[in-house]
Order: sequence, then C-alpha cells, then structure tokens
Amino acid sequence: MNDLFSRLARTSAAVVAHPISFILAVITIIVWAAFGPILHYSENWQLIINTSTTILTFLMIFLLQNMQNRDSRAMQVKLDELLRAVKGARTEMVNLENVTEAELSRYCEEFKNLHLKYAEVLSKRGSKIEISAESMEIEMPAKSPRTSPKGR
Repeated sequence: MNDLFSRLARTSAAVVAHPISFILAVITIIVWAAFGPILHYSENWQLIINTSTTILTFLMIFLLQNMQNRDSRAMQVKLDELLRAVKGARTEMVNLENVTEAELSRYCEEFKNLHLKYAEVLSKRGSKIEISAESMEIEMPAKSPRTSPKGR
C-alpha cells in the first residue's frame, strides 16, 4: 500500500508540476468563467468551481506532504552520510532532527558564533578570501563517547 501511494504521489507530482497542467487549469477556469453569463451566474455554476477546487486542494495537500517528507528524509540521509565520511566531523549532528528545542538552539547559537568569528577573520584580510587551517582554528568541545545527544 505504501509503495502504491508513493508511486502515485511521485507520478502526480510530476504531472501537476508540468507546464501543461497549469495551462489546462487556466483553460478550465476560462471555460468555467465563460459559462457564467450563460448560466446567469447561478449557485450551481459557483458550486462547480468551489467544489472542484476544494477537492483538488484537499487531495494535493496529502500528495505534496508525502513528497516533501520523502525529500526531507532523503536529504537527511545524504547529510548523515557526509557527516560520517568527513574526518573530524562531530557525528552527534547526525541525529540533530531529534534533539530538544533547547539543544537545537544551542547548536544554532554555536554556529552563529562560528560564522561571526570567520566573518571577522575574513574582514581583517580585506578582499583576500584564502582560508588556512591555522587562521581558522576552531576550539571544539571534547567529543563525548556517545554519537548523538540522544545517546545513539
């Protein structure tokens, strides 16, 4: 069932994202609007477009959320692999999406401070943007025996 839904979501996303789908949607609106005067802008005429767009929007939310979740998970796995492959990288970052809000804020603040430090070093050099290991020395906290904040 999950594979069927995933295939349906991928196919639907590809079809809906195509320019022809947009053109068909515009044509549908033009045809609907053209029938307005003929049908004297009746409640049924309005109900057709309201119901159609509501149903399509409702269904698209599920398909788009599925695709977004899938893309996010794939990106997370790729980033995790990069963290594991880089010598000296802090592997506790692998499970960052599962830490508490306070822990995440602490990491954000740490990286903000690192960014400011590097920006200061670069501004002292003027337009020269060569970075050497000596000039960009980072004081990293000692690695703990666990690989993630959750003890993974």
